[in-house]
Amino acid sequence: MTHHHFRAPWGRTLFIVSLFVTLLICSVALTLFMGRPLPRFVSLPAPTNGPAFVIAAVLLIPLGALLFVIRGYVLTKDGILIRRLWWNTVLPFDEILSVEVEPHALSHSFRTCGNGGLYSFTGFYWNRQLGHFRAYVTDLNRTVVVRMKHRTAVLSPDDPEAFVRTVSARLHS
Repeated sequence: MTHHHFRAPWGRTLFIVSLFVTLLICSVALTLFMGRPLPRFVSLPAPTNGPAFVIAAVLLIPLGALLFVIRGYVLTKDGILIRRLWWNTVLPFDEILSVEVEPHALSHSFRTCGNGGLYSFTGFYWNRQLGHFRAYVTDLNRTVVVRMKHRTAVLSPDDPEAFVRTVSARLHS
């Protein structure tokens, strides 16, 4: 059986948010490293173990977010494999009820736990249309909703229509 690979391209919003936050965090770390006072709008607690501790804590933010980057989606014989940097998440075909293209599925969503735009939109979300769901998204304009027996997931493959056609064909075969 052949595996179908779909990329997870970054949309404009993800690129802008990631760039801005990365630059802000790096400038805060550099300012702390050089021993200069931070601007008034940056509020950090007083260092308990010296500046090195605070610098490390600030730099851990983007490093932690990198763990959850979505690299792509692979359709295997068993399900949808969501590729991350160091692990994969699987959505088994035997649990999938439907899959459909729904552009802007994250619109008007509330993030209950997760990442809202630093290298990905991942985690637990809620909105009126979908209820509670998991997001594995890199482009807010290319979203696909995967409804399963006990959960819902939102993905953003590079070609949503081809993704839905391919998953639907696997579900009905």
